[in-house]
Amino acid sequence: MSVEIGVIGGSGFYQMEGLTDVEEVDVDTPFGPPSDALILGTLAGRRLAFLPRHGRGHRISPTYLNVPANIFALKTLGVEVVFSFSAVGSLREHLEPTSFVVPDQLYDHTKNRVTSFFGEDVVVHVGLAEPYCPFLRDTLTAVGPRQGAVVRDGGTYICIEGPQFSTVAESETYRGWGMDVIGMTAATEAKLAREAEMCYATLAAVTDFDVWHPEHESVTTEMILGNLHLNVEMGRKIIHAAILGFPSERACSCRSTLSTAIATDLSIVPAEVKERLRPLLGKYLG
Repeated sequence: MSVEIGVIGGSGFYQMEGLTDVEEVDVDTPFGPPSDALILGTLAGRRLAFLPRHGRGHRISPTYLNVPANIFALKTLGVEVVFSFSAVGSLREHLEPTSFVVPDQLYDHTKNRVTSFFGEDVVVHVGLAEPYCPFLRDTLTAVGPRQGAVVRDGGTYICIEGPQFSTVAESETYRGWGMDVIGMTAATEAKLAREAEMCYATLAAVTDFDVWHPEHESVTTEMILGNLHLNVEMGRKIIHAAILGFPSERACSCRSTLSTAIATDLSIVPAEVKERLRPLLGKYLG
């Protein structure tokens, strides 16, 4: 059975419960090792791969995540759909801790990330006007309330470098820019998932009010982990329901992104580069 679905678990979400036929696999990639071994299993007849983003035990800081390896590893297993779970801070009064947001926009404010699979030998310009798959977004926002969760549809996720939290001046600036939630991982994943022609969406778990709110304490790791204990179990339920509830046929264009994005004449690309990138470019190589 092919592995169609990927789940990337963020802070506090280190395992996927309810799986049968479980096996653990190590995947080699041209970009180095992923964050951890991938856990393969079956959920209601659908084969999926689970990856703890920061590694089991939360070993890897956001800046040092090997996101290209993570996404490439999922791609080599056949994954077409990626549900991501991420802890975020709220930049808006109405987005309260322990609620969820399914963002529809991104602002990448990182500084040191590798955000493309393609370098000197192949030039690719993918579209990111809609950085999240609308089909997966609709699925998450539909099933969340049925699980008893408060799920907000839409909003802009600003991705900062980290690992430090914001200053008050930075937090107020982001609010002035129109940002809604703040995190450290989703932009890099979304960009690489788009290059890999995967459907990708984030279920953002609100843990705090960052540092801007005068009536709430500034964000701390202790605060985040405390609220995550409340969010993670509900997050699992939402993602479980989303996996069970979406059909294999989707009207989105995520799976054909590269058809209009490759600028390089592939006939001049070195053979070793073609082979290295075959999981991404295979159907365009003839």
